[in-house]
Amino acid sequence: MKVLVIGGGAREHALCRSLSLDPDVTALYCAPGNAGIAEVAELHPVDPMDGDAVARLAVQLQSDLVVVGPEAPLVAGIADAVRAAGIPCFGPSKAAAQLEGSKAFAKDVMAAANVPTARSYVCTTPEEIDEALDAFGAPYVVKDDGLAAGKGVVVTPDLAAAREHALACERVVIEEFLDGPEVSLFAITDGVTVLPLQPAQDFKRALDGDEGPNTGGMGAYSPLPWADPKLVDEVMASVLQPTVDELRRRGTPFSGLLYAGLAITSRGVRVIEFNARFGDPETQVVLARLKTPLASVLFHSATGTLDAEPPLTWRDDAAVTVVIASHNYPATPRTGDPIEGLADVAAQDEPTAYVLHAGTKRDGDAVVSAGGRVLSVTATGKDLAEARERAYTAVGRIRLDGSQHRTDIARKAAGAEG
Repeated sequence: MKVLVIGGGAREHALCRSLSLDPDVTALYCAPGNAGIAEVAELHPVDPMDGDAVARLAVQLQSDLVVVGPEAPLVAGIADAVRAAGIPCFGPSKAAAQLEGSKAFAKDVMAAANVPTARSYVCTTPEEIDEALDAFGAPYVVKDDGLAAGKGVVVTPDLAAAREHALACERVVIEEFLDGPEVSLFAITDGVTVLPLQPAQDFKRALDGDEGPNTGGMGAYSPLPWADPKLVDEVMASVLQPTVDELRRRGTPFSGLLYAGLAITSRGVRVIEFNARFGDPETQVVLARLKTPLASVLFHSATGTLDAEPPLTWRDDAAVTVVIASHNYPATPRTGDPIEGLADVAAQDEPTAYVLHAGTKRDGDAVVSAGGRVLSVTATGKDLAEARERAYTAVGRIRLDGSQHRTDIARKAAGAEG
């Protein structure tokens, strides 16, 4: 199978790494990719938002499967353009990707499918905003209705800050605060059959102790030793299958990766949000634990034959990812700084720890930072404590001027093991 992956972040590097280890994959391409992906896939320049260009490249490369990584191209309809060219594509249509593209659309689908979620109001005027904030009280949860690269949500006890964020959005969803730990659960679906992956937890705040601004994610771990063993079955029955069934009933079947962001509240599981693609950085830890070869699962999803795929198998290992971010992330990150120590990790830590590139590029012989989140250092071990130790040992070998990372990824969960 010849596979083309669209995107250029750590999620796409994780996907390419897994696909490169799959014996069924005879050729692996990535567009546009990054400096790390170039080590496992052949890179091609393409604008991921240009459906015609992506489809032309897929045809030119005689791809058997296209895998679209990021949300913005999916919401823009890239998967439709690829399918129109006659090539199977892993990723939802433009219509189905509205599940991530519009918080209001997602709330409507959840209401119709009887999926448990926070009570909410969709607001477009200052008056509606004030009424909604008053109705729920603090802490305030304010979500930009559209895509915001993981940074469109403000949770704050400060009424003025909540109102300021709401007024800056064209359309905004204001909802009740959900207590309890958050969990990410991915499922691969072809629009009928749903195959859940293993749950993970990510860390959204920039600083240790969940302080600082929201980010796209500063680290993740899997499995969750503190979670109810029946969690996946429960979420399948109450969230994932009903959502897939409702979208099919509406004539907009969802095929690809359905991501449920969940809060485990005192009243049970509630959906915080849906995404229409693999989450970053949770993908890095989930794929590190997946034993089943990836290509056939994605192909069966893309071709509507997921019922032919046997149950997924998983390694017993735990996995931890620590994100190294550039100076001043998530505000205005500095780029162009050289990254040193990558060869040291490769020589001393692989295969139990390895570096996935997020925002990097080649500058002559050097690899330099090219984004806010620069690297995802991922490690596996017999338990979270060992995976954590290996991840942070590898992080310690990397030098990037002014960089930042959290030191508490999976610390609490590792303490809860056994």
